[in-house]
Amino acid sequence: MKAGDRAVRVKCNEDDTIGDLKKLVAAQTGTRPEKIRIQKWYTICKDHITLADYEIHDGMGLELYFN
Repeated sequence: MKAGDRAVRVKCNEDDTIGDLKKLVAAQTGTRPEKIRIQKWYTICKDHITLADYEIHDGMGLELYFN
């Protein structure tokens, strides 16, 4: 995932939710999960939806924003 000019790499499963992914990112960045917004193209990902439902797969890049 890209956060500005910085890349964050996390290991997760396709059945994990976006909320789970935010917790992993938060652990690496020191930012609270509720302050993180994850986007795929122009779609803002919702916390309760799984990565598989968004068709997010291994090695894929996402946009990461801090509110």
